[in-house]
Amino acid sequence: MSDDQRRVLLIEDDQDLARAVADLLEDEGFVVEQRHDGESGFAAGRDGTYDVIVLDIMLPKRNGFSVCLDLRSAGVNTPLLMLTAKDGEMDEVEGLEVGADDFLRKPFERSILLARIYALLRRHDRERPQRLVVGGVTLDPLRRKVSSHNREAMLTPREFALLEFLMTNSESSLAKSEILSAVWGSDFDGDPNIVEVYIGYLRRKIDIEGQPSIIRTVRGVGYTVSAG
Repeated sequence: MSDDQRRVLLIEDDQDLARAVADLLEDEGFVVEQRHDGESGFAAGRDGTYDVIVLDIMLPKRNGFSVCLDLRSAGVNTPLLMLTAKDGEMDEVEGLEVGADDFLRKPFERSILLARIYALLRRHDRERPQRLVVGGVTLDPLRRKVSSHNREAMLTPREFALLEFLMTNSESSLAKSEILSAVWGSDFDGDPNIVEVYIGYLRRKIDIEGQPSIIRTVRGVGYTVSAG
């Protein structure tokens, strides 16, 4: 897979439809991974790196609303297109509430599916900077890559989201409550010390011996990212 290829996670229990959609997207140059139930779909979306997620609502094990809500709560901000076979507006209302970006009703035209996916990609690309650079650390939001002093750092989706938030707000002192809300979600009710744990993970992955860390502790406040 080349760096320019876009990755799609397709979560759809109708395997004939999933295969048809995957074939269509692969013909367009996408790399497609399929999951056929909500549990495995959530795990893939949480732990993998994708440019778009296509998510059916009616799934075995857990429905698409639950998957979407938990992905957003886990800090996964990948553009998400929700598929529904139901009539009425309530699916879209609930989907918006849990964090979906767009909707497509079955059955759909192939050209409409492609148009929606490309629109999500364009919108997402416009909203994100090409690169963030602080000191010797470079973060590429589009390719989801991080390098520190010219060495690639392999981050989990949560670690990436945390570093992106810190670097986007470089030179600002960020309280732990701000970081929790932005990266873990405003409804997070776990131990707030999780921020310190993940800061530790990041430092181990991006700090270079003999070089100052870009992540600084601000006593009594939280953290900041600074080149100097």
